[in-house]
Amino acid sequence: MANQLHVELVAVEERVWSGDAEMVVARTTEGELGVLPGHAPLLGQLAEPGQVRIKLAGGEQITFEVAGGFLSVTGSGVTVLAESATPVTAASTR
Repeated sequence: MANQLHVELVAVEERVWSGDAEMVVARTTEGELGVLPGHAPLLGQLAEPGQVRIKLAGGEQITFEVAGGFLSVTGSGVTVLAESATPVTAASTR
């Protein structure tokens, strides 16, 4: 079993982020979902407003604000298809 997930974060106009990660966390209409390598296939609708957190090897985390769309988990990795995805800076407070 692989120790990494291949992740694609795609907005309507562009590929926002692509790479390998240890975990993806997203809030769907069913609740918050954490995806690790080997996760069962699924399709979930992203909650609005929502965030997608991508945890990289070494502990780094990338966070995006997303609006609309879906999260798809397959044997080849995770694809997030969002209407829009905006990076969140670490110092961001709202």
